Amino acid sequence: MTELPLQQLAPDFCTAPQLTPEAMAAIAAAGFKSVINNRPDFEGGPDQPTSEAMASAARAVGLEYRHLPVSGGYQSPDEIAAMRALIDTLPRPILAFCRSGARSGKLFRSAEAL
Repeated sequence: MTELPLQQLAPDFCTAPQLTPEAMAAIAAAGFKSVINNRPDFEGGPDQPTSEAMASAARAVGLEYRHLPVSGGYQSPDEIAAMRALIDTLPRPILAFCRSGARSGKLFRSAEAL
């Protein structure tokens, strides 16, 4: 089983660095119900898995999947509000990821402050 490099930010919300489609089975086995991808496609170059590939793998193992791409340096009020809406509506526990996990964590903390 794939080891998941998780950081828990709340009882039902964790972040992780870039995941692969192959990691979705381990995420589901760990009890997560939803995955949020905060990384724009190809931000890390052509070898980065696309959101479409991630979504397909997530859904194949019964996970809800949403793509909310945001830049690493700035998240707009609209992006923060969109993250808040995802947190409020997706089944929990939720795992969000980006390149390192830091952007997803910042977005979560900003959304929680709303």
